Amino acid sequence: MDKLLSDMVKAIVDKPDEVSVNVNESDSTKIYELAVGEGDLGKVIGKKGRNVNALRIILSAATAKEGDKRAILEVIE
Repeated sequence: MDKLLSDMVKAIVDKPDEVSVNVNESDSTKIYELAVGEGDLGKVIGKKGRNVNALRIILSAATAKEGDKRAILEVIE
């Protein structure tokens, strides 16, 4: 799932080499921490948060289909 997330974000940003995804797991959730290069944070968030909301919806739907833990996406500055 982290590969899917990183590939989608790399398509949006100007510096795809600086995209990194870390996964932290707890009992019932997986937290995906997304870090991007300087200047790319606005592109990931998008106007009124549309891009990041779309990424969260896709991530939630993909994990629900697998029957996996609840997924949360956090964008790290």
